[in-house]
Amino acid sequence: MLKSKIHRVTVTEANLNYIGSITIDQDLMDAADILPGERVFIVDNNNGERFDTYAIAGERGSGMICLNGAAARKVHPGDVVIIMAYALMDADEARTFKPSVIFPDTETNKLV
Repeated sequence: MLKSKIHRVTVTEANLNYIGSITIDQDLMDAADILPGERVFIVDNNNGERFDTYAIAGERGSGMICLNGAAARKVHPGDVVIIMAYALMDADEARTFKPSVIFPDTETNKLV
């Protein structure tokens, strides 16, 4: 089931020489209930790329969305992406579960 979603944020950096992952502003991670090290799925709205990696907490309030390592080849700064995390649960829990979905400002990546 969908657990968390950061809907439409703008990639601020792509760092090919980092070991991997996506760095996300800690404010956005907290609001969407995404933990450091959690597996996340990325959809690039500009080019259709879809891939998974893990989350690293970025500087709080920075608006940072930085793809690191090999994932940096799949996106470009300025691309708009959706970041999602999923969780396993039984059918009874899934029927009542409410995911944490946030809609930051796409220009600034700040919560509105």
